[in-house]
Order: sequence, then structure tokens, then C-alpha cells
Amino acid sequence: MGTIAKIHEMLVSKQCSCAELTKSYLDEIEKSNGELNAYVNVTGDEALKTAEKVDKKIASGEEIGMLEGVPMTLKDNLSTKGVETTCCSKILTGYKPIYNATVWDILQSQNSVMLGKTNMDEFAMGSSCETSYFGGATNPFNTKHVSGGSSGGVASAVGANIAAYGLGSDTGGSIRQPASFCGIVGLKPTYGSVSRYGLIAYASSLDQIGPITKSVEDASIVFDAISKYDDKDSTSKGFSGDTYSSLNNDIKGMKIGIAREYLDGVRDDVKEAVLNAAEVYKSLGAEIVYFDLPALKFALPVYYIIACAEASSNLGRYDGIRYGYKTEHYNGTHDMICRTRSEGFGEEVKRRILLGTYVLSAGYYDAYYKKAQNLRGTIVKAFNEAFTHCDVILAPTVPMTAFEMGRAVSDPIETYLTDICTVPVNIAGLPGVSVPCGFNAKGMPIGMQLIGKSFGEAEILNAAYKYQQAAGENFKDTKWGVKL
Repeated sequence: MGTIAKIHEMLVSKQCSCAELTKSYLDEIEKSNGELNAYVNVTGDEALKTAEKVDKKIASGEEIGMLEGVPMTLKDNLSTKGVETTCCSKILTGYKPIYNATVWDILQSQNSVMLGKTNMDEFAMGSSCETSYFGGATNPFNTKHVSGGSSGGVASAVGANIAAYGLGSDTGGSIRQPASFCGIVGLKPTYGSVSRYGLIAYASSLDQIGPITKSVEDASIVFDAISKYDDKDSTSKGFSGDTYSSLNNDIKGMKIGIAREYLDGVRDDVKEAVLNAAEVYKSLGAEIVYFDLPALKFALPVYYIIACAEASSNLGRYDGIRYGYKTEHYNGTHDMICRTRSEGFGEEVKRRILLGTYVLSAGYYDAYYKKAQNLRGTIVKAFNEAFTHCDVILAPTVPMTAFEMGRAVSDPIETYLTDICTVPVNIAGLPGVSVPCGFNAKGMPIGMQLIGKSFGEAEILNAAYKYQQAAGENFKDTKWGVKL
């Protein structure tokens, strides 16, 4: 049974009140957040108000929904009306949105209990959470190691049991990579299945909101709740049907593909864990199919060119005039904007804005940006071809386990390489789920990802669920937080 179902049962059977449960989560946050740095803003008063509403419904004999009263968290780039939303950047200090992100509107209407906003790489640009203006979140398995990025705070909070689940965003692996590092489940849905309205943009053609949870069952419950069509997002399609009812389908005869290129440059312990997972699938009656996917070699440069180009455009709105941080000393409007942006953005964000501006500039547009967009089409076609040979693709989530704090700052290029297995999914707009599949010699979690066809969430979640049932020992708890 997943964490959400356990909490639902506890509330319905009156083993505890929602207020008591919420208070226990808030107490654990107060106790452990100093070391984990998962939360950048705790909304305890609002959480307890929502909990009281849920308790009144239960006391009056009303039925409650599966997510009702469940304590959760949001990444700090999801707009929350009246609650500071900074993207963990100095430039958005004090910014309180006047509207909610659609996903939070949906969950708030179901009386989900938001404990607070969680840490992230600044504007979602990073793979370790260390580019955050507030310092990085740490890994609940070993606090000397990173939690991953950019949704590192959500992963740290869920992995440490100081949130039952959370919503993150995934532009190039920002849900799946931290989930892998923290030994939990992260689902990056199909582009368009979950509304992006109210998600503060990094790269609009790549960004996607999704759940980070303790189990596959929980990921399915949350995805089904938030994957609704939204006319406020021009790319929204929603998701027809539900994934939860498909979770225990037989996978006998399912073809699970492994692209040889996904195993190139992957550390031996990670490769071994993924291949062991393939053996588990064989024992469940699935067929393992090896194939070549040479277009994968283009994925990382294509991703960084497109993502940085879109970021340079999206981040042009932060000028110190309308909201957020504004420099104190300046001579004229142009100088004010230059100084505000120079002082307000961190080094990694400035690096990506400069790179994006460069590839969009006259004389370089055709050589870089246009070529990257053409290659994006090649990658999409390559995945379509791959799915003629298999039903889902099995791959490592990250080529390594969580590294020590400080390494990303000293070697940003090597940190970019942690995205090598995750970015192809965003380029092609496909769904991918990261699931724990083992541990290295030092006890740090290893994750594998299952990649599906467009809107194939039910298929990949079912395959992930069957693996979770067969290899439950890979879903370990940490010493932290609330024990249900």
C-alpha cells in the first residue's frame, strides 16, 4: 500500500485526525529541515486550516477523496496565490503571485494540505539543487550528498518523509534525476498531459509538471488527479482515462526495449542494477529486446541549445520594474535593468541566458538553434521507430548515484552530463518514470527509468508497479520524518 492510501485509511478510520497528522509533519519539518534544507517556505498555518476543514467533513460523515487531507509540498516554481514563490532566485525575492498554478488549483479544491514550498536549483537550472539562492537541499540517504536537481527539495522532503508527496517540474530530468538520487519515484508525464499554467517557465517546449512520490501507486493517484485539460495552457491536451485502474495488469509478453546507447558511459554499478531489473522483468514473463538508437548522441547538445534559447527569452521579463528584486544604485533605466539582472541572477542562470542569447543571435541562429530544432525532429522519429520494436524502453535514469555536495560548482560541465539519460524524453515529449532499482556499495540509491509512447503513462506505470511488487527491497525507507 502506498503512503497516500495509508493516510487515507488512517483518516477515514479515525486512527488520527488530519490536524494531528499535519502537526506531526510540521514538527518533523522543524526538527530536520535545518540539516536537509528541503523547505524554503513552510506554510504551517494554512496547512492546519485545511486540515480542520477535512476533519469537519469526516466528523459530519462526508466521504473524502483519496488526496484529501494528505500533507504534500510544491516546488518553488509553481505559483501559489499570496504565498511567496521565488524559483529560489534572489531576483524574485518577495514575489507573491496573484493566481494559482492550475495543478495547485486542482489539489487545493480537493483539500490537499500544502506544508510549504520546496527548494530547487535557481529557475530550475541545475542538476544538484546547489544553484539555489538558499543553498542546496541534501540527500536523505547521506546529507553530505546532493539530492539532485532541479526538484531537489521535493525529492529530499518526500525521501525524508516530511511530505507524503510533492509536485516538481521536469525540463531535462528535473523530476526523475532527484527521484533516482533519493531512492523514490518520479514521473515526468507526456508533454501536454498536465497543464503548465502557473509554472514559472524555464524552457516552455520542454517543461512538464509531475509527481514525486514514495511509490508507483502514489505517482499514479497524483497523476490521475492533475492530468486535466486546461484552456489556460495552449499546449494542454489532458489525459483521457486513468492509470490507477491499470496498475496490476499482467505484463507477460510485454516487449521491454533496451537501447545500447543508453548504457554507454554509465557506471558499472548502475548498469548492473538496470540489467538486474531486466532479469526481474524476464521472470515476470516480459521479453527483453536490445536495439540501437544512434540519434541519442545528439540529445544533450540539442537540449542545451533549445533550453538555453528559450530561457533567454523567458527570463527577459525580470527587469526590476514590475516585481521582485531591484538594485539600489543606478543611473537611468538601462543601467538599472543591467544591475538588477547582474545582481539578481546566479552564475548558472547567467551562463544559460548568455548561451541562449548567443545561439539566437544573427549569424549563429542557423548554425545552432535551427540545426538543433531539425535534430529534435530526428530524435522524435527515432523514438517512434524504436516503439515499433518494443512497448516500453528501459534505461538508467542517471549514469551515476548522488555525488557529494560541492562537486557541481567546481565542474559544471560534468554535472550537465548527469542529464544524458533523461533529456531525450523531454526533447521527444514522452512520458518517463524513475523507479528505485538498487543501491551502490555505499548504500546510495540507483534509479532506472521506463519510457513510454506519447500518452502511454498507464503502460509505464503498470510496468513500474509490477517491478515494485517483485523487487520491493529496492524501495527503502530513510531514518527521517513521519512514520505511518
